[in-house]
Amino acid sequence: MAPDYHIRISTQAQTLTLLRLAPESLEGGLRWAPDAAGTVVMQTLISSSKNGVGQQQGSYQTPQGRHQIRAKIGAGSAWNTVFVGRRKTGEIWCPDLADQFPQRDWILTRILWLSGLEPGRNRFGEVDTMRRYIYLHGSPDTAVMGEPGSIGCIRMKNSDIVSLFDWAPVGTTVDIS
Repeated sequence: MAPDYHIRISTQAQTLTLLRLAPESLEGGLRWAPDAAGTVVMQTLISSSKNGVGQQQGSYQTPQGRHQIRAKIGAGSAWNTVFVGRRKTGEIWCPDLADQFPQRDWILTRILWLSGLEPGRNRFGEVDTMRRYIYLHGSPDTAVMGEPGSIGCIRMKNSDIVSLFDWAPVGTTVDIS
C-alpha cells in the first residue's frame, strides 16, 4: 500500500506542513489516520488571506476546517504560467507583465483546488470552499510569504507548490486552522 499524506496549514503561524502518515492497524485490516502524527516531508511558509479566516462566500477569507484536494491543475506547466479561472492564459509572469496588470491576483505554476469536507462549515451553501474557488497555488517571487496577503487562497512559492503538487495526490486531506 502506498503511503498516504496529510497537509496541515496554520494561518496563525503562516505555515504548511506535509505529513506522510503511517497506517494504523484495525481489526480486519489497515486504515489511514489523518489525526495521527506522521513524518514531516515538507514544511514551508505560506500566505493566507489578508482578511483573516472565515467561511462565508464573498468574504475573501481563508476557510478553516477539514478539506481535501479535489483537483490538481497545471501538471507539466512552465514555471510562472499564469492561470485565470483554472485555465492557462498563455502568459508567463514577469515583472513587466505585473506592471501592466497591477491589480491582478496572480495564480501561477500549479493549482491544488480544495473542497470542504464539513457540511455546514466549509461544504454546501454559502460556505462551500470549492464554490469559493479556494486553492493552494504558486505566486510571483515578489509575493511575501509568512504573513497574510491573499484574498482567500493559500499562496506558496512556486518551488514549494511544485513539490507539494508532486507529493500530494487528489484526495489528500488538508486541515486549515
